[in-house]
Parts: sequence; structure tokens; C-alpha cells
Amino acid sequence: MRRLSSLWCVLVLFLGLRAEAGAAEFQTVSRDEVAQSQAISRSLLAAGLPGLTAKREPLGGSLAHYTWKVRVGTGAYDFVTVHRVVRESFPWFPARSTRAVFMVHGDLWGFVPAFLTNTRVSTMPADQSLAAYLASHDVDVWGLDLRWVGVPEAETNFQFMANWRLDTHVKDLGTGLALADTVRRLSGAGGRNDRMFLLGWSRGATIGYAYLDRESQQPRALRRVDGFIPMDMVLRFGPDAAEQRGWACDRYTALLAARNEGRTEGGLLGPAPGTPVRLIGQLADSAPDAPSPLAAPGLAGLPPPTNRQFAVIAAGATAALFAPLQPLTPGYHLAAGIPDTAGLPFQTAYTPESTLFDYLQLAVPYQSLNEVVETEAQLCGLDVPYDDHLKDVTVPVMYVGAAGGVGRYGEYSVRLLGSTDVTMHTVRNRPEAQRALDYGHADLFLARDARARVWTPMLQWMQAH
Repeated sequence: MRRLSSLWCVLVLFLGLRAEAGAAEFQTVSRDEVAQSQAISRSLLAAGLPGLTAKREPLGGSLAHYTWKVRVGTGAYDFVTVHRVVRESFPWFPARSTRAVFMVHGDLWGFVPAFLTNTRVSTMPADQSLAAYLASHDVDVWGLDLRWVGVPEAETNFQFMANWRLDTHVKDLGTGLALADTVRRLSGAGGRNDRMFLLGWSRGATIGYAYLDRESQQPRALRRVDGFIPMDMVLRFGPDAAEQRGWACDRYTALLAARNEGRTEGGLLGPAPGTPVRLIGQLADSAPDAPSPLAAPGLAGLPPPTNRQFAVIAAGATAALFAPLQPLTPGYHLAAGIPDTAGLPFQTAYTPESTLFDYLQLAVPYQSLNEVVETEAQLCGLDVPYDDHLKDVTVPVMYVGAAGGVGRYGEYSVRLLGSTDVTMHTVRNRPEAQRALDYGHADLFLARDARARVWTPMLQWMQAH
């Protein structure tokens, strides 16, 4: 145990960890520790991870949040941020665990807003986030921010995104997994019973499928993922979803035309897709009872919705924001609402409104367009280079869906894998015909009962594998 502690001390020093309150804990480095640091340096260089700097944020309850900024190219924004949320034996010394998970976020929200929400949203309890919950139960939680998360709002020239594709994110995910694997092994984890799971939410699941498709062609000794948790996303539509496949083809055609016109940035909501989402949350938070300037003219004689109402409608009837294009699935929405007499959501059903409004304000402004075009091509049924070897993927899989998000439509994609150990877990409160009112895409993380209905089953699945 003493040797492991010494090894961790050297690793911390080598990586340049800047301890805010805990810097005084590190003492003189011995010759043996210097020799160990040289070995660690060689390991990190071999993994393609030199020159890293990390920061630590204490979270309370013996949990800490570490971040590494990792350069993955030569451009100004060619970097990703790798995150780790873990229980510590004491500051800077993560406790040993045999289960780890690497999380990949989807559109609009990076790792912290998506998976560690309570650290940025004051209206959530301290333990009300997926990453903190799993870490408090001795799961070593890792993840990354995709490249576009780090693009500042002031940027106006997006030509640097021209070559950012799904394949780019797959490579960056591999870099993040290499860092996680190296650090865990050097800290004493990584024994016979150690497992690293890959979790992808929304487009993060698309990236996860593509990564596993590629990793399946590597020798088993070089593979890093021992299980897969795709959350509320479809990769390809099944035979019973021809209409939804046609909707995807329409979205693909529209987005491809925009790319052919020279656009390199944007998403399903248009250029700078996070900007209107943030504005919706800001107005609902700062002037909830004022008429919404964002709402289209309503029916004659009806007052415009307030900023609060508009935010609830945007979250509960998200499909309308894609108009004139159709959404991913019928009635798709972020956070379910309770309808008024006109059929429009007038209050949230599962997620507290104050939490929703804060969450909307955490959206990042920009996204690379190529990945959206490629995803829609895949959903349309076109040939893409990211799913040629799905039958070679045999790791255990747990699909987690939201019945009012992607829900059952994501189950067919799991069956395209070669995995035989498959668990389906779709959170459902209503029959399929009422999916427009059921558990939403973001309710999986924000809902009052998400811990019991979503996270606990995931934890139990990890512990059983």
C-alpha cells in the first residue's frame, strides 16, 4: 500500500497537478520516485499522452472532479477536456475501484452539464447527478468534452471545423480512454476484475457505436471497453420505422445542402444551436412572467406565452423546434410536460422547472456540422464507414431509453451488435400512444426520480458485470 501511495504521488507530480488546497501534502521526491516518474513518463508517451496538466475540484462527500486538457491536433481548438469523478481516500489519492465508466455527451451540453449537473445548477441536490451518484458507489467515472465544447462564443470563423467528423470524435474518445486506462493502471486499478464501461448519451451513443465498431477489429489484448451503455439514441431504424427513416433522409438532405454551401458549424437547430437554447433558459429565469419575444404569433385572441411557459413548451414539445423538419422520433422532447386544455405543456412533469431553466442556460453555443450530417446519413440508411463490424462487437450491452425521447426506437440498434448479453431498460410511464407526454430525453438526468429509475439500474448492471 505504501508503494502505491508513493507511485500516486509521483504520478501527480509528473502530470503537473496543481493542488489548490492540497499542495502542502507533497514532500521531497526520492530517487526511487524520480525513477518511477521516468517509467510513468514513458508509459504516457507510449499512450500518446505527453505534457498533461490536470486540476482538481473537491465535490464533498470524499468525491473529487479532476480535469485534463489534452491537445489532439495543431489547431487552436484541437483539444479535448478529459474528466474524472472519483471517490478519494484523501485529497489527490483516488480510492481503488474495480468498475469504471467513460461517458460521452451528446449535442448542446458537455460532460459537466450532462453528467455532473448539480455542480453547476444550484437547484439540484448535491448527490443529484449521474457522475456523482456512480462515483459515490465506488465507480470510477471518466468522460470527455468533444472539441466543439471548447470553442468560445466570440468565435466567428468556423473553417477549422471543416474536417471535424464522427471519426474525429472516435479518435478523441480513444485518446481519452487511453488516458483513463493508463492512469488507472498506474494507480493500482486494472486487475483481473477491473471493468471499463463505455456510456454514450444521444449523439455520444452514436460515437460509442462507431468506436466499438473500430475497436472490434483490434486484438483482444488492445481493447479497452468491457461493456456498453447507449442512452436514448438510435443508430439505424428498424423495418417497422420506415417513416422515421424517411424523416432522417429529409434532415440529411437539408443539412448536406447547408454543408455544400460552405457551412461547417451548426446542428439540427441551425447555426449556433446552443444560443437560442441558452436564451430560452435565461428569459425564463430572469423574467418568467413577461411575454416571450421568441414565440411565434399565436391564435387570434390568445395572449403570447410567458417566458416561463415558452421554456416549458420548448422542453416538452421539443419536436416543434425542428420545424419544418421532423424530429428523430414522434413526439420527441427533452423534459416531459403536463398539457393544458390546448394540448401544450404548461408545467413540467418530472424535472423541476428551476432546474430545467438553469440547465438550458448551460448549453454551449457551437457544434461541428459534419458529425450531424454523417449521423443523419446513417439514420437514413445510407452507407457510412462506422458500422461495418457491429456483429464483431460482443461486449455486454445495456440500452437505457426514455419513452418520450428515442425510447423503443433505439432497441433495434442494439440488436445489430454481436452481443448476447443484452439488457433493455426504457423508462416508461405511459402507453406508446402517449409518448409525447412520457419521460423525456433529458429527464434521464434531471428528473426527481432519475436516481431510482435510471441510475440505480445502471449501477446494478455494472456491478453484475
